[in-house]
Amino acid sequence: MPMDTSDDQARQRVIIEDVEPQVDAGRFPVRALAGEMLTVEADIFCDGHDLIAAEILYRREEAEDWSTAPMTLLLNDRYQGRFQLAGPGLYSFTIRARVDHYRTWLSDVRKKLEAGEDVSVELEIGRRLIREASGRASSDQARQLEAKSQELAEAASQAEAVRRAGDETLLELMVPHQRTGLDTIYGSVLPVRAERPLAGCSAWYELFPRSFAQKPGEHGTFRDCEALLPDIAAMGFDVVYLPPIHPIGRTNRKGRNNAPTAQNGEPGSPWAIGAAEGGHKAVHPELGTLEDFERFRKKAEELGLEIALDIAFQCSMDHPYLREHPEWFRWRPDGSVQYAENPPKKYQDVVPFDFETEDWAALWQELKSIFDFWIDRGVRIFRVDNPHTKPFVFWEWVIGELKGQHPELIFLSEAFTRPKVMYRLAKLGFTQSYTYFTWRNSKQELTEYCTQLTTAPVKNYFWPNFWPNTPDILPEYLQHGGRPAFIIRLILAATLSANYGIYGPAFELCIDEAVPGKEEYLNSEKYEIKSWNLSSPQSLRELISLVNAVRRDNPCLQNIWNIRFLETDNEHLLFYLRFSDDEDNVILAVVNLDPFQSQSGLLRIPIRELGLDPRQPYLVHELLGDEKHIWMGEWNRVELNPQVLPAHVYTIYRSFRRESDFDYFI
Repeated sequence: MPMDTSDDQARQRVIIEDVEPQVDAGRFPVRALAGEMLTVEADIFCDGHDLIAAEILYRREEAEDWSTAPMTLLLNDRYQGRFQLAGPGLYSFTIRARVDHYRTWLSDVRKKLEAGEDVSVELEIGRRLIREASGRASSDQARQLEAKSQELAEAASQAEAVRRAGDETLLELMVPHQRTGLDTIYGSVLPVRAERPLAGCSAWYELFPRSFAQKPGEHGTFRDCEALLPDIAAMGFDVVYLPPIHPIGRTNRKGRNNAPTAQNGEPGSPWAIGAAEGGHKAVHPELGTLEDFERFRKKAEELGLEIALDIAFQCSMDHPYLREHPEWFRWRPDGSVQYAENPPKKYQDVVPFDFETEDWAALWQELKSIFDFWIDRGVRIFRVDNPHTKPFVFWEWVIGELKGQHPELIFLSEAFTRPKVMYRLAKLGFTQSYTYFTWRNSKQELTEYCTQLTTAPVKNYFWPNFWPNTPDILPEYLQHGGRPAFIIRLILAATLSANYGIYGPAFELCIDEAVPGKEEYLNSEKYEIKSWNLSSPQSLRELISLVNAVRRDNPCLQNIWNIRFLETDNEHLLFYLRFSDDEDNVILAVVNLDPFQSQSGLLRIPIRELGLDPRQPYLVHELLGDEKHIWMGEWNRVELNPQVLPAHVYTIYRSFRRESDFDYFI
């Protein structure tokens, strides 16, 4: 031990290790939901057999003083405590622990008394501990402690004195007033980012406003799209996500089916941002005005919907930035600007920013100002296009700056890339993330992937948002599985993840026509104006509404992590349990992963864990088909016809034996 150790440090006896949750030793914040309790655990121990008093110290970023929450022993020196995250924002916590001399004394004196020993000296030691604590307490608490000490002295018997020494009020008074100079404080202060509830549970609907004109073939406007909002709200969605709404460049404009040259009148890709009419802070004139957008957002808000805007940090050849800030781009030896490439893919209509520019500080500030511009107009949710192609250090800075001012912001990372890159972006501040769910189809793939996402350490920072399709991706499963495949992927996305989204009209109508040999839509809406018939009999609107209603009515489906996969005797059946923390709400879901054939099998119900009597029948209510069944014991058989309904979602009535439940069933 170094001899310059202070007197108090030399006498500290408690060790604090393996504190959870934390992300990369506190380098990044843990992510949690505002309004909920954050559970903290740690290994806390000392030499000998003394008892330990441990507590969490926590505070919101702007608070000067620390609040405390007690920790209790779980098992084998593992302690646990909880504190509430009152609202969105950045919090920090650490752990403080000390030898609890008073409780140690109380435990020992009880043992001696039970053994028939005289404990008069021990009782005097206890009174001294109380008097010492009173000397460190406030005047009011000091008086209470002195009174408790006197009660021990006036007890009619040693047994009565020991009983009074264990009074809960006295124990609580003693906790903060023992020798605080010998406290051990964990070596790190750990950050926590509390997100608003919508960040933890949301259903997204993506649409291209230009495809919803009142007259087919014309360019849709924000005012046209106002008519869509009631139906989207009625389906149970929370977020309406719009691809870029800015002016579209004309130079190298892409044509139908990603043709390198557009024909006269073709609208181009919304991701080719910028033209003579303006850039990232302007609205495409054919969509309307900035005032029209704000009116559209307010109409959505009246219906309980929020608008998510696409942020794509790239430019068309015609963006004003190229003229005003040529230093923000890369120029080739022949004088042409370097357009975006991901060989062999070419994006001739898009120019990336050069984040290695010497003028990087001005570039960063300008890009932040784009977020600020739309935040000032009421937008609180942003889907960020390809964030993995911009520097990590930029995202950490800009999201930190923005959330410092607006902790309610939500950022969705559209990064279909390598896992470690996706995870780093989440650590840096992206609230939700696209995932590989789009390509996880088999029972083993889904089980392994969902288990990975919902267990530590990943669950501490990476919040998944499951998308069965996007304008960029039409997976093979949807190309070949027909309408049942769309239903299967909808139910999986909505019940495996608390956050999910669909590229709306194409998914609703089960559009499965792909570019041959690719996972891309043929006649993609990215390059042309569509005319969707959402009243088609092919529409999944009714089922989507029902699925979202089930999510809304069952809190266990609004949580990201509470999933357990259960046993079946058929590899085509995925069977899983969702439960709430208090276990009052339980959902059992079974999905036929085969869109072509009926599949049947036995499901193993964890009846004991669910509090069911194995000798008694129990009632299950299938929520999608609104059917009720009486089950008995662990194993029960189901059959799922994908042409009818390829999934069942059950809730359980555990007290079926009550007469009222029989009445309900009848």
